[in-house]
Amino acid sequence: MSGIGTWVAKRAFLNSEHTAFVDGDRRFTYAQFHQRTDQLANGLVGLGVRKGDRVAALLANSVEFVEILTACAKLGAIMVPINYRLAPPEVGYILADSGADVFAFHPQLADIARAGLTEPGVRVRHRLSVGFEPSEGELSYDALLTAAATDPVTYQVSGSDVAFIMYTSGTTGRPKGAMLTHDNLLANIHNTLASQAGLSQSDVTVTVSPMFHIGGLLHTLPLLYLGGTNIILPAFEPVSTLKAMAENRVTVQFLVSAMWVALTQVPDFDSYDLSALRLTMGGGAPCPLTMIEFLSSRGVPFSEGFGLTETSPLVCMLESEYVTERAGSVGRAAMHVDIRIVDDQDVDLPPGTVGELIVRGANVFAGYWMKPEATAEACRGGWFHTGDLARADDDGFITIVDRKKDMIITGGENVYPIEVEQVLFRHAGVLDAAVIGGADEKWGERVVAVVVPDPAAGSEPTADELVAYCRDRLAHFKCPKDVYFVDELPRNATGKLLKTELRKKFTGIEGGVVLR
Repeated sequence: MSGIGTWVAKRAFLNSEHTAFVDGDRRFTYAQFHQRTDQLANGLVGLGVRKGDRVAALLANSVEFVEILTACAKLGAIMVPINYRLAPPEVGYILADSGADVFAFHPQLADIARAGLTEPGVRVRHRLSVGFEPSEGELSYDALLTAAATDPVTYQVSGSDVAFIMYTSGTTGRPKGAMLTHDNLLANIHNTLASQAGLSQSDVTVTVSPMFHIGGLLHTLPLLYLGGTNIILPAFEPVSTLKAMAENRVTVQFLVSAMWVALTQVPDFDSYDLSALRLTMGGGAPCPLTMIEFLSSRGVPFSEGFGLTETSPLVCMLESEYVTERAGSVGRAAMHVDIRIVDDQDVDLPPGTVGELIVRGANVFAGYWMKPEATAEACRGGWFHTGDLARADDDGFITIVDRKKDMIITGGENVYPIEVEQVLFRHAGVLDAAVIGGADEKWGERVVAVVVPDPAAGSEPTADELVAYCRDRLAHFKCPKDVYFVDELPRNATGKLLKTELRKKFTGIEGGVVLR
């Protein structure tokens, strides 16, 4: 047997009484977690689950999420985490596309789950109610687990077997299922351990980023491997997250950029004792320098990571010693990751030249589920093509300038929205900002900014003020021609801006008053 399941079995032997997970008022040692996942695996076998079968889960952050992942890993079955923010037709599509046989869901998500089950092509045979009494045709997760045998699970699992299928956000077209193997996950742990600060058995983290996304497991799985402790919160709320970090003496913490920004907006931030923190990390979207400076001024070391679902996820790391002087960069390639910047013909480009970032390493996924053509296109030449435009400097520091599809071409000049957004972030009156391209009869496209004013600033900036601010710091063709003000920007669960929604709303005639 190999893979995630062996991590838990070995930790139960080495660190049996060490706390693995805290979920509300429930605390599980490694010995307890190992036994529960053996029982769950045996219960799933009783339902007919075999190696390679898919077990889908529509769950909030919980120990049950990790139990299902681990039990499937012990069997060689495949977990399919589903974004709980999806609509029923989207849930149904993933159930049908993955061919899931078993489907587990929480009570607060039961209506979405049940509606998703009615979509075309869904062939789920067993439904598991997690934490609530089952309706007709459903089984109780707790009853299945507690009634199952405690016999050790000894199925043969290879490192090349798929551990789970994570569906990409699907901001364009239908989402694709990225197949991540046991070896992919182990390679990501190696990359994490080889970073500047690394992780250890004594580390504690709050798992609050959504676990259905690879970023939510960034520290969860490495600490499971090492024997550390995960404090699980069901969802993000700034005050409860700060409280959990302080009370549990958290030592390492990953949050997406939008979450870190929200924490810094808590009025009594300084009343929470975060002195145990030795490593903090942002990702999912560019981190505003003002937020980094806020944490640094309070002695909280901050680093940034860059990765994708398809890379398990770590690709680059910007260590805390460089986070200010190299602001805007995502750092250098992780220890066991190779990266290149190439043109449209996959020819290497010199430092300072913008091209597509491509990646190679043991952390790169096994391909897209049931989509051989999409896999071949993304992984041509043995390199995963990220779709991200980037440039490297002479020291190997990578700057992501934007997604290929987000680049704005105005009057023949390329404008990378991230560059403009970083300037807007520096304005004292701006809490959040997004830059998109709008139609322009003369120049083809025009630069459009959508801004969330910072209520703590006292007064809101004007459109003219922000345009002038940008013009003092950027070439004029890069500066916004139109500025919109909104209360918040649309983001998905991983903190990524939903620029498609912004384009629909703000680059047409309707959608608000254009300020010039």
